[in-house]
Amino acid sequence: MNDRGAARLERWMEPVQDAPIHDLTGAKRQPLPALSVIVVNYNAGPLLLDCVRSVLASDIAVEVCVSDNGSTDDSLEHLCSHLGEDPRVRVTRNAGNLGFAGANNRVLGFARAPFVLFLNPDCVVPPKVLGRMLSFMAATPEAGLAGCTIRNPDGSEQIASRRAIPDPWIGLVRLLCLEWLWPSLVKGKRLDRTDEPMPSGPVAVEALSGAFMLVRRAALDRVGPLDEGYFLHCEDLDWFVRFARAGWQIYLIPEVHVVHHKGACSAGRPIWVEWHKHRGMIRFFRKFQYDAYPLPLSLMVIIGIWIRFGLVLLRVTLQRVRSGLAPGRQ
Repeated sequence: MNDRGAARLERWMEPVQDAPIHDLTGAKRQPLPALSVIVVNYNAGPLLLDCVRSVLASDIAVEVCVSDNGSTDDSLEHLCSHLGEDPRVRVTRNAGNLGFAGANNRVLGFARAPFVLFLNPDCVVPPKVLGRMLSFMAATPEAGLAGCTIRNPDGSEQIASRRAIPDPWIGLVRLLCLEWLWPSLVKGKRLDRTDEPMPSGPVAVEALSGAFMLVRRAALDRVGPLDEGYFLHCEDLDWFVRFARAGWQIYLIPEVHVVHHKGACSAGRPIWVEWHKHRGMIRFFRKFQYDAYPLPLSLMVIIGIWIRFGLVLLRVTLQRVRSGLAPGRQ
């Protein structure tokens, strides 16, 4: 990047480690958008630019708030060199990695629209998706949060598009493979539902993908922001439970889809990701389910989560060992 580009980058990305969010309003305010989109970035590479470009190409008025968790790649510079003059885009550099919830909450004060989309930086949004989603939300006042079908780059549906809130029963079902041996026993309580027929229209669900969460601002103000006690994983499930308990419906709009390049921000740190994932599982269980079961069972669940982490750690380690012994890498 040349000196001019570097200077523009510094003006465009205000550091926030010492200043409260409401002080960071140097740019001229644009007309009120229909939708505010918050994107948390951590080394997403060129996918960040693809994501933001796809949002800006939507058929509705949008603003994009990028919250960067201390990226060390060139994703921000790449974004600035292409979109640095676009007044609809604002980037905030966090002092370090605040986690997913913390980084989203940090820029929530910038979001001015009556609806806020929390979008992963490795998602690509077709032009008419956001308009269709907002049309549904406007026509469905009881909807506090909505998502759409999440697809892999090859067009297949990702498991997280439609799912249930996990509990000890679902964990046992998966461990014993009961969902395949006795389907009627676990109807409606499976995590992987991609083999079931896709609903023909909008449907209320317990949970959906955290990669694309469209939230009504009035509902968010009642429910509260994401719980920063989670660092990575399960904060979306926490939110789904809180929205439901506050009386808001969560909807899947199946006829609308986005493409999600899953894991782009975490592919190089599998053990770190799994550690935070399992910590999130325990926090979620202790917060919402621990007291609903006898103490011995609750303790067994927590122990089981850590045993699962140990097995995942062993698998990742063995994969790395095998990879290191592969031909051409000795």
